[in-house]
Amino acid sequence: MTSFIPSAIRAFAHRRMALSALRANSSLSVRLARYNNHMTIARNLETAGGAA
Repeated sequence: MTSFIPSAIRAFAHRRMALSALRANSSLSVRLARYNNHMTIARNLETAGGAA
């Protein structure tokens, strides 16, 4: 049985939100800002939490 790493789950969720931000119905600058924000959070979670 595999154990779930909370930081890995949150990082995965932020990656999905980042991709959703790119497909949102808003201006390019807003979509890019939301994407970058979520990807930064995901990268920080992976670095700090040791997520794979």
